[in-house]
Amino acid sequence: MGDLSRPVPLRRFLEAAPATRRFGGAFSSIPKGHPMTATLSLALLERAYGRAFNATQKTNAQSVIDALTIYGERFGLLQPHRLVQYLAQIMHESGGFVWDREIWGPTAAQKRYEGRKDLGNTQKGDGSKYRGRGPIQVTGRANYREFSKWAKAFDPTAPNFEAAPDKINSDPWEGLSPIWYWSTRDLNRYADRGDIENVTRKINGGLNGYADRLRYYDRLALAFLGYAVNEMPKFQKAAGLKDVSGTSGPLTRAALHAALLKLTAPQRLSDQVATAPVVEEVSVEVKVPVPVEKPVVPETVEKAVKKQTNGGSWLIGAAGAAGTAMTGAFGANWQTIVAVGGVAIVALLLLFIMRRQIITAVKEIRGEVEQ
Repeated sequence: MGDLSRPVPLRRFLEAAPATRRFGGAFSSIPKGHPMTATLSLALLERAYGRAFNATQKTNAQSVIDALTIYGERFGLLQPHRLVQYLAQIMHESGGFVWDREIWGPTAAQKRYEGRKDLGNTQKGDGSKYRGRGPIQVTGRANYREFSKWAKAFDPTAPNFEAAPDKINSDPWEGLSPIWYWSTRDLNRYADRGDIENVTRKINGGLNGYADRLRYYDRLALAFLGYAVNEMPKFQKAAGLKDVSGTSGPLTRAALHAALLKLTAPQRLSDQVATAPVVEEVSVEVKVPVPVEKPVVPETVEKAVKKQTNGGSWLIGAAGAAGTAMTGAFGANWQTIVAVGGVAIVALLLLFIMRRQIITAVKEIRGEVEQ
């Protein structure tokens, strides 16, 4: 967060703002020789947007430019790699400076603002009353209250935005509200790493509109580096990338980030500055569990059981037949012969039943061991 111990009164801001407008919104207060290849202006933002702004867009964008001109250095936002991240998020959130107040439906998502304790919406009607306002869409009673406290560090006469939420869209507060949000969430540390994804998550709570934020980042980065927004292939070639098709991805954005870093004197860069994490390669040992052979009942055992039970049944059958033959040979009466044969048949049936049970038992044992 920037140093708030030396507040800049509103009067000084209003006195300085016309001067910045006379210079087309460029950073006229930046010392001569500042390393930025291009300066922030309405023309540069229009180039990133893709066409000329209408009157409303010009007014909204100028508020952002004026606040950055006066207060940007204090919060470290005039370093190009941070400024591009900052503006890309603002341009998406405001639809290219079209909206400075959330359009109310209410939509299904807006209805859920009611009763949101995390937003401080504790009273009936807070959802609509504290809808998104300003370039970065400050939302919720708690945020309006916090912004009020922060603003009074600049000017004790700053409005109470909790009591008068629409005053966020008055100068200089419209341009200061995104600076407040950015600085109090310490988003420079993510910008220093080129971490667009986490900047987005801290602002949006997710990755809604991520592709559009990336598009603005690419176009703004090219503009600040002195390229036309359709000259991505030219930049890629100059950066030594293999893919010079103009399609932007993690490697191209890492190269843009590195190029933007070079526009700032090294001694002014934070210790947190790094190349984009999406392309850094770090050797990490990943231990993959080695599959262990599970003890199982060998199939040979099962086959042996079957063989033995089959052999046993044939043996008992043969024994029964032999017994019958012997009783006949020794002159036994027919009743005895029938009795001996019957016993042999019963024994054979019992063995057959037991054989099935044994085979089933072996399969169950195998299944349990293999689990």
